[in-house]
Amino acid sequence: MNSGAGLSLSPHAAAAERRGFGSSLGRKLCAGVEAGLLPHLHAVLAERGGETVLESYGQGQDENWGRPIGEVTFGAETLHDLRSVTKSIVSLLYGIALERGEVPRLDTPLLELFPEYADLAGDPKRMERTVEHALTMSLGMEWDETRPYTDPQNSEIAMEMAPDRYRYILERPLVEEPGSRWIYSGGATALVGEILQRGTRQKLADYARERLFAPLGITQFDWSVGRDGTHSPASGLRLTAPDLMKIGRLVLNNGIWQGKEIVPEAWLRASLQPIIETGEGPGYGYFWFCGQAPVPAFGGPVPWFAGFGNGGQRLWLCPKADVAAVIYSGNYNDWTAWIPPTRVWSEIILANLREA
Repeated sequence: MNSGAGLSLSPHAAAAERRGFGSSLGRKLCAGVEAGLLPHLHAVLAERGGETVLESYGQGQDENWGRPIGEVTFGAETLHDLRSVTKSIVSLLYGIALERGEVPRLDTPLLELFPEYADLAGDPKRMERTVEHALTMSLGMEWDETRPYTDPQNSEIAMEMAPDRYRYILERPLVEEPGSRWIYSGGATALVGEILQRGTRQKLADYARERLFAPLGITQFDWSVGRDGTHSPASGLRLTAPDLMKIGRLVLNNGIWQGKEIVPEAWLRASLQPIIETGEGPGYGYFWFCGQAPVPAFGGPVPWFAGFGNGGQRLWLCPKADVAAVIYSGNYNDWTAWIPPTRVWSEIILANLREA
């Protein structure tokens, strides 16, 4: 779906009506694309109550973790960068590992878990930073991802280029009290990912395959690694749209998949609440954004939760309406990339839900 080129819309009108949407849901998406209001969309998938109500794939220029891969025709089997939606998946993995006793409690000081940096642990202020502060991106440490991810001064890129990524993160200057201010940080996610690997004694991708992907029937994925061979917990995961939707459905089902608990419900309750304000509109839980949007069928705004990724990648969830949406886009490193997926979610999907 690149300015309407190559638009492919699967027929789900009957399912949409059955699930309380208007039958014109797909046509409205097409109209938005053709009008140029929804540029750079690669995939749109929406469901309610486990039934697909909207499915569309397009074509366009794409990337694999920042490396151009040319023109791609997308479909249900096409892997796509999640970018920072990866962080929300890592949150689920931490909840699984915590329940299994494989990782430390959230009030554990981070530097207790990285004993090789005893020099940093000698600073009492640094010892105040905990696992929970990392999960909520409230470490109060200097970090700048406002620069493009092509800029070596972007903190995530600098981390990837550093000789020791964890020292690079943990020795950042302290700029706020922990827990007091949200500072977007792929470094925070890198710490959580490494704690997972140390606690489970498995590579991140292997643990994800065993504990999350395999139980959901997800067999096709890719997880990019840095120069040091470390899987990127912040942005490296690639999944098909239907497989990301499975993860969304798992969350909407309170961690249950086909009668079996995959993610502890208590962890999801803790994760999906706005623990800290971002200053950008939504609140933030444990690597999940938390906001509200108007849903006419419910008479006003209702809560949503989402993973957001560079370029317009989205996993949107609205538990009250039992609606989930996956949106893949190719508008990488553009500050306007949030606009098309937000329009699809708010103005096409939620706005056209007619029955509560």
